[in-house]
Amino acid sequence: MARREEGEFFLFIAPWLIGFFAFVLGPFLASLYLGFTNYDGFHSPEWTGLKNYFKLAGDPLFWTSLRVTTTYAMISVPLHIAFGLSIAIILNQKVRGLSVWRTIYFLPSVVSGVAVAMLWLWILNPEFGLLNLGLRAVGISGPKWVYSTTWALPALILMSLWSVGSTMVIYLAGLQGIPTEFYEAASMDGASATRRFISITLPLLSPVIFFMLVMGIIGSFQVFTQAYIMTSGGPGNATLFYALNLYRKGFLEYSMGYASALAWVLFVIIMGLTLLVFKSSRFWVHYETELTSAE
Repeated sequence: MARREEGEFFLFIAPWLIGFFAFVLGPFLASLYLGFTNYDGFHSPEWTGLKNYFKLAGDPLFWTSLRVTTTYAMISVPLHIAFGLSIAIILNQKVRGLSVWRTIYFLPSVVSGVAVAMLWLWILNPEFGLLNLGLRAVGISGPKWVYSTTWALPALILMSLWSVGSTMVIYLAGLQGIPTEFYEAASMDGASATRRFISITLPLLSPVIFFMLVMGIIGSFQVFTQAYIMTSGGPGNATLFYALNLYRKGFLEYSMGYASALAWVLFVIIMGLTLLVFKSSRFWVHYETELTSAE
């Protein structure tokens, strides 16, 4: 009976195992090997050692893409956290039509990335876009947005807030998981709303903020669709994100070996930043059990 159950177990997980080895672990190891080769995708890989990694240091597009992506991450991730938390706090109150408002804020998050990019191309159009039309209505001459080297990246950062509804839902779940007894006890002690937010809401919500920070960093360093559809990395490489540069090297210039090296450098960067956030979490992430034991 035990052998039969063991055989059935492996039979049921076989599709997942095949998919994992064929589409995850296999390409993972293959890209590690290709990073040390000269490979165009058509001929056999030629071993070159660390040549691709040395080439990165002198590639100006590598540094440009890394700068653009880092700037995007440093601005968009905190904005996502702040806006998502703010909306969640508002929607956590007892207001009329609460479920309708929650649905309205969440719906943009389920729209296809390509469709969102096309929509925002119209919104950000300097001539007839809704954003500039609104600015003209109040006497402000709007910028060229994605057609300007100065405003292209800020425009994509602004556009990223379109999907803040997905983070709002997670924050909302975290807020509703905070015991009301803490707020009641603080109110009886005369704590103001600001003090309750700083001393109760933020500490107990810090695990959720920690999770969203890690996911935000990982996602922001893999931005591709917006730049590919809306700007193609321009103007003047102002929106040349790291993933877009990697795509160009691998699938347009047929430098698969170099693109694999780029991918592994990105992996190391994301892993390093993630470990840094995990290391720092001991100083600012608090759990309900810790606060209860402290009391």
